[in-house]
This record gives sequence, structure tokens and C-alpha cells, in this order.
Amino acid sequence: MKIAEVRELSTKELVERIDAEVISYNQKLLNHSISPSENPAQIKQQRRSIARMKTELRQRELNNK
Repeated sequence: MKIAEVRELSTKELVERIDAEVISYNQKLLNHSISPSENPAQIKQQRRSIARMKTELRQRELNNK
């Protein structure tokens, strides 16, 4: 997910999206540890996407104070 797409989401949607992505990421990681996935780069991309969303959420928290 691109940073521009993340900024368009509302805070509530962003929190819900982070929760869903973390669950999906953990499932991919577990599946990959059992049997290697075809594209392990997806795990890296998803981890970075979660980091982008968390960064945007934190910036919003700091700007509202």
C-alpha cells in the first residue's frame, strides 16, 4: 500500500486496516515457516506496509496533541 493511499484513509479505517494486515502477516509468516511460499518477498512488502500505516497513525496522534 502506497503512502498516498494510507493518508486518504480515516483514522478508524486505518486502525482496522492495521489489525487486519497484522493478522494476515502473521498467518503468512506461519505458513511460510511450515512450507516455503512461492514469493517470500510478499512478506517483506506486507511488513513495510504495516510500518507505513503505523507511522501515519503515530503522526496523526502527535499532530492532534
